[in-house]
Amino acid sequence: MTVSTREIPTSDLDLFTDAARLDPYPLYERLRALGPVVYLSKHDVYAIPRYAEACEVLDDWGRYSSARGVMMNPQLNEQLAERVMLCTDPPDHTAIRALFGRPMRAEELRNLRPRLEQEAESIVERLTGQESFDAVTDLAEHLPMTVVSTLVGLGEHGRQHMRRWAGATWEAQGAPNARTEAAEPVVEEFISFAMTEAVPGKLEPDGWAAQLYTAADNGEIRHDQCPFFILDYVTPSLDTTIHGITNAVRLFAEHPDQWDLVRHNPGLISHALNETLRLESPVQQFSRVVTETHELGGVPLEAGSRVLVLFGSANRDERKYPDPKRFDVTRRPSDHLAFGRGEHACVGMPLARLEMNALLRALSKRVARFDIIDSTPLLSNALNGLERLEVSVRLDDSVTTE
Repeated sequence: MTVSTREIPTSDLDLFTDAARLDPYPLYERLRALGPVVYLSKHDVYAIPRYAEACEVLDDWGRYSSARGVMMNPQLNEQLAERVMLCTDPPDHTAIRALFGRPMRAEELRNLRPRLEQEAESIVERLTGQESFDAVTDLAEHLPMTVVSTLVGLGEHGRQHMRRWAGATWEAQGAPNARTEAAEPVVEEFISFAMTEAVPGKLEPDGWAAQLYTAADNGEIRHDQCPFFILDYVTPSLDTTIHGITNAVRLFAEHPDQWDLVRHNPGLISHALNETLRLESPVQQFSRVVTETHELGGVPLEAGSRVLVLFGSANRDERKYPDPKRFDVTRRPSDHLAFGRGEHACVGMPLARLEMNALLRALSKRVARFDIIDSTPLLSNALNGLERLEVSVRLDDSVTTE
């Protein structure tokens, strides 16, 4: 096909500096103003900052391939390409995704829901009886680390290190910098554990990881794929949910009027979660490789180019969401991109929603106000959240404590 000679907007912005990671939104605004596709000269990548074009990329796996890696780290892309579910294309991806989705089918989650709700009620009751607590480590980590980590079934040693390994894997996805370099040895440790310790006889027999080897025994996947697929169970299941919950608490502390709406109408909780995920997307970006020369938004892209889909920017695109900086729990933005879209939409999304919903519902029954005492922003190559969020709460007048 003939590709236009239209000049491609170019920017020398570095989205991976400390300042950019701590507050990327002004930079995203600048990129959206430049155009639907912007060439980032510092990283030799084409940024996709607007919603419509982000959807187009995510919906078209044929033109925008994940099989050559979805990270900004060339070394990690080479190491994981076509070895983890995230870095595959159909038809392989379709088959692997069906396997991964088995433990999170609707009937499985229905059985899990009472346990998650009971755990949520218990931890909220305990924490709201304290003078203050850390909404990250005390609250948001609780369900992923006490329930989900057990379901994965890596054994005690694996559970102790899951959060550290998952965090390092996210950091290693960034463009090469000090955070990427520091994370790489931890990722190697994780892979080594998966290959030598996360194996039959050492895994919890009913855990999700063990089910991968059962699938291999049945000829659905190869045995040598199992250790890398374990990374797919661990990495997305912790930090994204933890930061989603933490971001919600922060936003409700800053916008008590929105918390009042949720408290008095629990039916808004699912919409409030979508609005939280839209406004503060836990995962900020993933990349793809262009497979054929074509145009996107009228901008020419050459085969072999890498594009960077900026979820955090697309979810604040004023072309899609009116007054996008405003936190509005009545907005109902169910089409946000925080969980991705298309073939690679997060397979664990139903479980993450169940966890977040259980905690917000439990909090809405007891808490009238959140007050932020102190916080520490998360400095991350890929994730958006807080490292620490110390809060106190004012209980609803109808709640009695003994």
